[in-house]
Amino acid sequence: MESKPRRLSTSELGHIGIFTAVIAVMAQLTIPLPPVPLTMQTFAVPLAGAVLGAKKGSIAAIIYLILGAVGAPVFSGFTGGYSFIIGPSGGYLLSYPLFAFIVGLGSYKNNRIWLALGLVIGSIINLSMGMFQLAFVLQIDMRAAFALGVFPFIVPELIKLSLVFVIAPKIRQAIERNK
Repeated sequence: MESKPRRLSTSELGHIGIFTAVIAVMAQLTIPLPPVPLTMQTFAVPLAGAVLGAKKGSIAAIIYLILGAVGAPVFSGFTGGYSFIIGPSGGYLLSYPLFAFIVGLGSYKNNRIWLALGLVIGSIINLSMGMFQLAFVLQIDMRAAFALGVFPFIVPELIKLSLVFVIAPKIRQAIERNK
């Protein structure tokens, strides 16, 4: 006998909606670096995974991508449309659900070592997917794609991941306390 999947509660749906909005707002905090801007999305996406867990964090990232793909102005610079998904920065965007999922797995049971590992692996996947699509769309080699799409983001990414590492457990505990 198969069991029915558990439905998300109203509270859980609210948390997903809030984190979808947080990702959209953080996308607007940007430093333009052609061809890929430096944004705070890569702070908000792992934060969603670390706070909400793998499933709900991924759902928040998927909703964000759907909103942006259909034209809602949620991508950096208040832009939207599927052209951003298939454009030079699309690989970074497409990695967000997986990024949130992996960080969410790492945050399971509030183990700090696993959280750190999830943050690092998720970030590597994010930067790698971004680099591969950047190389494909711009028709450049991997060395050039790394120089444009990974290297300038390493230090900012480490800072953002460190912030997530520090604040996510506190937010998660606050949410669990108020259930």
